[in-house]
Amino acid sequence: MLNNIIYFVVFVILVFVLSIAVKAITRGVEAKQAIKEEKSLHTNHDNENQNFEVINQIKDLKELYDKGIIDENEFKKAKEKILK
Repeated sequence: MLNNIIYFVVFVILVFVLSIAVKAITRGVEAKQAIKEEKSLHTNHDNENQNFEVINQIKDLKELYDKGIIDENEFKKAKEKILK
């Protein structure tokens, strides 16, 4: 009878420890996913900023070309350089 009680107590403790371990693993996986999503958003934001910079540089070149400060060949070369 005493053996059965000891086995039952050990079983309950084991189940408790396993439930804590599962919760910890689940939290870790969720945290890793959240970090991955945050990095993805940050990368997308950086890409958008770079795209706006490229657009603004090309607009500036177009203004220089329209004002006659640079000729067509210079405009094309500068635009190709920006787009690389």
